[in-house]
Amino acid sequence: MNEPEAGQNPVLIGTQPRNLRQVLVKCLWIGIWFSYLSGPVGQLLDGRMSPARETLGWSGLSVFALTYFALVFRQIIHLPTGGSLVRWVLGFLAALAGLLSFTLGPNWLVLFTFVACAAAMTLPFSLSRWVIPALTAALIAIGLRYEDARIYLFAYALPCLLSGFALVGVQHLIRTTAELRSAREEVARLAANEERLRLARDLHDLLGHSLSLVALKSELAGRMLPDRPEDAAQQVADIERVSRQALVDVREAVTGYRRPRLAVELAGVRAALRTAGVETTVGPALEGEHHGLAADQEGALAWSLREAATNVVRHSGARHCELLLTEEWESDERRYLCLTVLDDGAGPPRALHDGNGLSGLRERLALADGRLETGPAPRGRGFALRAYVPLGGPAPSGGGMTGTAARTVGPPG
Repeated sequence: MNEPEAGQNPVLIGTQPRNLRQVLVKCLWIGIWFSYLSGPVGQLLDGRMSPARETLGWSGLSVFALTYFALVFRQIIHLPTGGSLVRWVLGFLAALAGLLSFTLGPNWLVLFTFVACAAAMTLPFSLSRWVIPALTAALIAIGLRYEDARIYLFAYALPCLLSGFALVGVQHLIRTTAELRSAREEVARLAANEERLRLARDLHDLLGHSLSLVALKSELAGRMLPDRPEDAAQQVADIERVSRQALVDVREAVTGYRRPRLAVELAGVRAALRTAGVETTVGPALEGEHHGLAADQEGALAWSLREAATNVVRHSGARHCELLLTEEWESDERRYLCLTVLDDGAGPPRALHDGNGLSGLRERLALADGRLETGPAPRGRGFALRAYVPLGGPAPSGGGMTGTAARTVGPPG
């Protein structure tokens, strides 16, 4: 518990003590209620009792107080206590309270209130709801043997019953508070994990794409030297530009402000594929306006485009790549926007599980209420990646979302 919480909960109800000061606070909280023993203590101090009865009173009261304190203290500091042991201790306290109140006088009936409170704190409600009325009944039965029984019964029986059930409510509140505190800590832990996952996904996708492009351009510049220094200089300038943009992207990813756009990612993907010597066919729908597409959905598609292009460059060995954006109706009567990336490379990996990139991509699309599908290309050779996100708003007019028309962008001569 931190300092502000400790200030709002000075008794540390529902929490384990973490230092000696907190233990002393809890002991003081238990000891305050021993002031209700003023009646029995006063009777012992007035000197009117016989030595035998006085000895019984002091010894019995001391044993009762120590046993009660030990039982309640173990409960409030959450030390494990066997259920059968608790029942035996409560039975001992109830028997001792009955003996002392029957032998020494009506002032000792207050001990039943302590037993009822201990039962409320240590027993489950299924038992305490019967034990507390039983203790009250025992108090009434013993109290009836004294004169002015009505006064004593009103002074002790009603507090015994009400205090017991009041502490049942307090125990329920303590358990609820502990559960809420545990739930709050779990929410904070999950939020931290989610932020770490977001950062890991962003850095993987950003640096994987950018570093792949830097490696390709560096290799191309190396092949151009020394015969084509001007072309090599252009590649080095591109490397500098990509590196600077990667730094900007990483800073934005760390602060959580980066929302990739399809148009921006498409431009970077074209440059990466052109540098790798991959002929690229881009559907016109991918370059147009994306009506009804929310920022989260567009960001998920943009990440999908980046990851797919990075995999084509690094793993596929493809010579041709096709990028399409189509609108589709699913069986749930919802409209989806589907980004399709097809290549004619080596095909799906033999591993039965996704790599880090595709796993992160599935998580991104799931957060946008979408999904990812991967597998062999339709023509039997190559790899196909399809990213789906729900599309809201009115259907676009005019050309619509189709992936049939396309224009070709070839590799540099």
